[in-house]
Amino acid sequence: MHTPQDAALLQQVVQAVQAAGQALLSQFSPAARPASRADMFAAGTRNEALSEPILRKALAAARPGAGWVEEEMETSALPDGEWWVVDAVEGNVNHVHGMGEWCVSVTLLRDQKPVLAAIHQPVGDLTYTAIAGAGAFVNGHALHCSPKSDMDCAIVATGQAEAEQADTYDRIAHSIRAMLGQALLVRTTVPSTFPMLQVASGQNDVFWQVEPVLPGVAAGALFVTEAGGRVSRMDGTPWQPGARDIVVSAPGLHGEVLRILAGI
Repeated sequence: MHTPQDAALLQQVVQAVQAAGQALLSQFSPAARPASRADMFAAGTRNEALSEPILRKALAAARPGAGWVEEEMETSALPDGEWWVVDAVEGNVNHVHGMGEWCVSVTLLRDQKPVLAAIHQPVGDLTYTAIAGAGAFVNGHALHCSPKSDMDCAIVATGQAEAEQADTYDRIAHSIRAMLGQALLVRTTVPSTFPMLQVASGQNDVFWQVEPVLPGVAAGALFVTEAGGRVSRMDGTPWQPGARDIVVSAPGLHGEVLRILAGI
């Protein structure tokens, strides 16, 4: 759970994600249309180089003893202690293609559990905040998961995994096929943060991810939990950093979702 100091710490994190977001917004153009993979990579690299130093400096000052989850640590279990989980440009591919679904995301993990998070989406000027045990909010308004309890009216989503193994693609395809026969609407999208926030806000009902990377799901897991939703692995066991899959949902749908995804 959170400590009495976490509310003040969250405000520092909010300032950091907003500063990084504004820097990225200065380079954003809705008219951007990269012509090649090389162009996309170059633009994305420039974005990372602009945003990450702002965050590293601010977060190091806010919590000098906390570690920083580097790329090679994003799919493995973490040691106990405090760790910053950061996506300096979540949805970078959208930014470089002139689409608005990109953000700056920061989560503090304490002994394997997300305890606070801030996300800033400059397009729309939306700032999401959450502290474990204290609720989840967007621009100060509380978030609540959907009251749905029937899959036949559920809007569900998944995303493309980072891994390139054939069995990973098979798991994604099988999970989508299973959901197509059960849910009202099935979406696939990147990045993971936005459909997870939509579950927390009640606009979507379910999100699952095969082979997730930690910066894509750590904040969302906290937001869904604090909005009254459920978070687990596909087999129903608790989710934690390094898990090979994650499922978040409205509380009334979680059991049925796990049944549908069983064995995937």
